[in-house]
Amino acid sequence: MAKRHFMLAIFLVVTFSGITQELKVYPTHWWAGMKNPKLQLMIHDEAPLSASATVNYPGVRLVKVTQPENKNYVFADLEISPAARPGKITIKLSNGKTIRYELKARSKENGRTRIQGVHSTDFIYLIMPDRFANGDESNDKIAEYRDTESDRNNPFSRHGGDLKGVENNLDYIKDLGVTSLWMTPVMENNMPRMQEGSNMMSGYHGYWITNHYEVDKRMGGNIAYHNLIKAAHNKGLKVIQDAVYNHVGSFHHTVLDLPMKDWLNQWPSYQGANHREEVFMDPYTAANDKKVMIGGWFVPHLPDLNLANPYVSTYVIQSSIWATEEFGIDGWRVDTYKYCDEKFLNRINSALLKEFPAVTVFGEAWTQTTPSAAYFTENNMQVPFKHNLQGVTDFPLNGAMYDAVNQNSDWTAGVNKLYMTLSLDGLYKNPMRNCIFMDNHDMNRYFSMVGENMNRYKMGMALLLTLRGIPQIYYGTEILMKNFKNPTDAEVRKDFPGGWNGDAENKFIAANRTDTENEAFNYIKKLADFRKTSPALTKGKTVHYIPQDGVYVYFRYTAGQTIMCIANSNERDAQFPLSRFADQIKTARKATDIATGTTFNLEADMKIGPKYLLVLELK
Repeated sequence: MAKRHFMLAIFLVVTFSGITQELKVYPTHWWAGMKNPKLQLMIHDEAPLSASATVNYPGVRLVKVTQPENKNYVFADLEISPAARPGKITIKLSNGKTIRYELKARSKENGRTRIQGVHSTDFIYLIMPDRFANGDESNDKIAEYRDTESDRNNPFSRHGGDLKGVENNLDYIKDLGVTSLWMTPVMENNMPRMQEGSNMMSGYHGYWITNHYEVDKRMGGNIAYHNLIKAAHNKGLKVIQDAVYNHVGSFHHTVLDLPMKDWLNQWPSYQGANHREEVFMDPYTAANDKKVMIGGWFVPHLPDLNLANPYVSTYVIQSSIWATEEFGIDGWRVDTYKYCDEKFLNRINSALLKEFPAVTVFGEAWTQTTPSAAYFTENNMQVPFKHNLQGVTDFPLNGAMYDAVNQNSDWTAGVNKLYMTLSLDGLYKNPMRNCIFMDNHDMNRYFSMVGENMNRYKMGMALLLTLRGIPQIYYGTEILMKNFKNPTDAEVRKDFPGGWNGDAENKFIAANRTDTENEAFNYIKKLADFRKTSPALTKGKTVHYIPQDGVYVYFRYTAGQTIMCIANSNERDAQFPLSRFADQIKTARKATDIATGTTFNLEADMKIGPKYLLVLELK
């Protein structure tokens, strides 16, 4: 999201408001048998709470009770021994109020059929649920929420898409060759419409979280999320949850009634982030520039959490562990990763992996260079702070793939840019854990970015599905949905045709797609289906050759399989001898074009059409 002008009325909500609400406890429940025995409960009431409590439950010990400056809160630290069994814990506050807190049994399927992790063997489909399909029209408007509008004619309003709509179309998604779903955040966004630029926006995208323990009722609530994940897992599809650690919506319960002033990063007047990740590794960085990067607010209606505060840190960590165990998600994509306190980031990653050794986490670090991207992951660099993140959304590779598809080859342009970018992979501890992509919900649509040219479209899709990493496609790219972010992001977040009753077209069905749309869908499906069974493409090593005359050749290989990829970035046919690649071709004499089934003779010169990537399995 772009930086916005400061609005004083929004910023002032950080003061204690003393709003009325009933007693609440966060996390809402927990589990026996967690590897970390410590649990910190946030207890919030409409009136001042007592600063003492008692707990009487076998295997559970009350370590301490802390009351912050806002007396409407207390924090109760519990220690849950391995001997504790599932049941209801009675917590008595000295003011006479009693809490019946539930310890549940952990799932025995963790790491098996749920919480499996997402890897380079997977192919991710990114969905904005509000714009994908409306499976339950009864939840389009929720009277108790601050924003009750649902209007498909308004690009800045909610449109009614929900989790049931996603569940109804899992077969379509799976048919494309996808193995994992990533949805923009589904947690509650109980915000009024907010001013962004000249428009009044709803939080249809999900990034204005107001409750970390409730799925938005317009999405179908917690039950719909459970049902979707269960249905996805039953079909062999994994689910990635989108997290936001850096900030919350301005109507989050901890903002409306701050537990303590330093719950948020406070400034004398509104201070936005400077968005410059260089401050973390630059040896000449001014201390205030780094402070503004971490503590500056993303936009005025997204208060910036002070993740260096141990109570805030624990609250966010426990909410992520809670969601993982509660819903059985397989991985996390973390929004605005580079804006967060660095020590907190390592702490939450370690905490998730301690409880769920198979879980995957990749962070959105929107950077321009490979060293900057690698900085936020486990890396091989000598840097001031060592991150433990598994992988990032690989923006440097995204830019290089676009250059390869759209530009003529030059010393540092076109396929040479792709070659140069991949040559820096040694900076990552494991680049295979990066999520690679051509577009997403914050970018111009891919088909528009390649000039609606099918040769370029196919070349980019082939790069996506043959290069190292975890490939991700944005909903609708497979049917050539297009548009630029002009004048706003709404232009690249159009409704999927056929997701609503009464739609004039239903693109979920092949018979309703144009020949060109089916050509695009089937091309991706062909490569994706092959990729599922290809150890070379999903787990193999890479060898590439310096591009010559606009042609870039790389191999993905294992001991038992070799895939040769030939990218011609020219606007004309390219013909060249194969002798240069003899050390990788070895004894192979024939090769099969994965997309068409055509057999090529590797003992003759190779000819490839313009703006095309030929994917060959050597025989």
